Amino acid sequence: MPAILNSSLFILHHHPLFSTLRRHHHLNISLFSPSRNTNLRASSSSLSVESSANQNVRTGRSGSATAPPVEHDTAQKIDVNPPKGTRDFPPEEMRLRNWLFSNFREVSQQFGFEEVDFPVLESEALYIRKAGEEIRDQLYCFEDRGNRRVALRPELTPSLARLVIQKGKSVSLPLKWFAIGQCWRYERMTRGRRREHYQWNMDIIGVPDVTAEAELISSIITFFKRIGLTASDVGFKVSSRKVLQEVLRCYSVPENMFGRVCIIIDKLGKIPRDDIRKDLQSADMSEVAIEELLQVLSLNSLEKLEEKLGASGEALSDLKQLFSLAEKYSYSEWLQFDASIVRGLAYYTGIVFEGFDREGKLRAICGGGRYDRLLSTFGGDDLPACGFGFGDAVILELLKERGLLPELNLQVENIVCSLDQELQGAASEVATVLREKGQSVDLVLENKPLKWVFKRATRINARRLILVGKVEWEKGLVNVKTLSTGEQLEIKLDELE
Repeated sequence: MPAILNSSLFILHHHPLFSTLRRHHHLNISLFSPSRNTNLRASSSSLSVESSANQNVRTGRSGSATAPPVEHDTAQKIDVNPPKGTRDFPPEEMRLRNWLFSNFREVSQQFGFEEVDFPVLESEALYIRKAGEEIRDQLYCFEDRGNRRVALRPELTPSLARLVIQKGKSVSLPLKWFAIGQCWRYERMTRGRRREHYQWNMDIIGVPDVTAEAELISSIITFFKRIGLTASDVGFKVSSRKVLQEVLRCYSVPENMFGRVCIIIDKLGKIPRDDIRKDLQSADMSEVAIEELLQVLSLNSLEKLEEKLGASGEALSDLKQLFSLAEKYSYSEWLQFDASIVRGLAYYTGIVFEGFDREGKLRAICGGGRYDRLLSTFGGDDLPACGFGFGDAVILELLKERGLLPELNLQVENIVCSLDQELQGAASEVATVLREKGQSVDLVLENKPLKWVFKRATRINARRLILVGKVEWEKGLVNVKTLSTGEQLEIKLDELE
């Protein structure tokens, strides 16, 4: 994590009091806190130093003291592991990531979506929407040098909403945008859950009908099929926030409590049911309303939902339309109604869905839904909108579980080697000719024995070995060996393809 410094730090670092303190304490002051309103996660030996009386300390551009980096002996070995919850991507892992992202990208483009991206660093206010949301306590946030509260983005949808508002009427609706971006959440790590991850989002802005949700689910299923997963491996649990609205309306639960109730209900299956009851009671719900709500949330068929709520409600109408469209798309077997699905973010307003592992070993693979009133929370004009987020971690765990991870070895078309150190320039010329023709070339940069060169060719899965020898080069020729057949030819440089 890069240190963020200003001139006040230099003064603080050399202040006599600070020097005295350093002799007695190991300072460990974090720039990031999970929330603006929570304490920094630091060890008991951590020390936060700020002197409002000493004006010399407060001369930096940020106007506030920030702890200097802890000095280390330059000879001391550093921890070679990345920060907890984050990952390195060595070549073999990078090949897998690129494979996954290319599938995300190709499916999105297949469905007519355009790619967008946003800053990793956003205003903290973009994510502080509703009290009680888990995301508030998971932010990596801090104050920058301009006294602005900023955060590493924990999700992509708010950034999308900000961009849509910024563009205004300069774009024509509907918008069909997708993004693949890195996100950060300070959360408890489990299998498939990290503190940094990459997320694939697809969003449709400007379509009020359930046809948009049906199209989004179709795109995810297309992706699943591309990577070898079937309806027996994964499925989608589908419901609507409007189901809850109708139940709460029957029992005169105030509208302003709706978001809080959704956040509580999203914890079903994650915490004991008695704790759910207590949380609902704290939301001023009566015992009768709580019992009725929990009964509705246990329903798993549209027929039973209709018996409970009647046939005239918007929730049932939307869900029936979605399941009807699923038949037209030929993916009905992938869907199941589950009234307990509400999603944990406050901005959802209608249909919600989650992709899940049918064996139940992993957390949700993906999730999304309709968020028709998100833009107004940022001061914009509301537009009908829906979308989904799909993380990279859980899907890779699932593919590993099913034995479906692809073998992605390095592949280079040619390996070029000079047989004499004096011919290194000639080998470079051969490599340049091939690269200009669009071929990949691994040029051996040192004088290596042929045994080493052949091993290298095998490791990189080279198709051809091209040897530059003195006698042949004087004739304008190179030796070309096709490694799969063993065939070897002498070819003129200008005829090399």
